[in-house]
Amino acid sequence: MRAIFSIVGLLLVVAIVGFLAKSQFGSVSKSLSAPLNDSGITLPTTTPGATAQQQSQEIQTQIKQSVDAAMQQTRPMPDEK
Repeated sequence: MRAIFSIVGLLLVVAIVGFLAKSQFGSVSKSLSAPLNDSGITLPTTTPGATAQQQSQEIQTQIKQSVDAAMQQTRPMPDEK
């Protein structure tokens, strides 16, 4: 009798864990399918058909320009009291 309750309890726990895992994986797949443009992240673009070296250089140039533009922006200074 004790073995039967143990097996039923174990099956119940496995079913609950399976249900929770399925619901978690479902919410993860929904969040992964959301477009990245909502977050404000822009990915570097490259010329189609370019070699890997050319694409790498284009991406490096775009990132350098982005960093330079960000460094040129003025920061708001707090009011001194």
